[in-house]
Amino acid sequence: MKIIGLTGGIGSGKSTLMKCFKSKGFPCFESDKIGIELMDGELKQEIIDNFGSQLFATGNLDRNQLSELVFNNEIALGKLNKIVHPAVGNAFRKFKDENKKATLIIKESAILFETGTFKNCDFVILICAAKKNRILRVMNRDELSRKAVLKRMENQWDDKKKRPLADFIIENTTLEVAKDQLESILNKLLE
Repeated sequence: MKIIGLTGGIGSGKSTLMKCFKSKGFPCFESDKIGIELMDGELKQEIIDNFGSQLFATGNLDRNQLSELVFNNEIALGKLNKIVHPAVGNAFRKFKDENKKATLIIKESAILFETGTFKNCDFVILICAAKKNRILRVMNRDELSRKAVLKRMENQWDDKKKRPLADFIIENTTLEVAKDQLESILNKLLE
């Protein structure tokens, strides 16, 4: 079993390319999605204790309100990371155990390098895309302002810092080009 880290900045196309792995039957662990599920579930009380019950006024986590809070406050972001990252790590260990027979397991995470968890991967694929394209994608996808997207980007490493740490790089200029590059990488990983 090989653990393949799939990373890239917000809006780079990770989720879209991860669907390619899923369509081929490879188990995919979506760190961000799992983190949100955990905050809405087993971590809910810890989130309330640290950030207030107003985040759950509707019953479910108000992600926009939490984002506004943590992306404008380094201390709050650090506190959130200390709550969520260990729980996501535990969830990944369980996921790995449940998929022991898989040839490849894909671990998607926007902050794979920033958290140091890339060290636990056999190979890392970095997806890069033009910043202006990423901003537009996220603004459209998440209905955020340009300022809000840029604030989130500030909390992620620049691609220049990530490139030397990656084993493979996909230049996501168009979806077709990115899928072709992914197919080529996949062939190398399965050799």
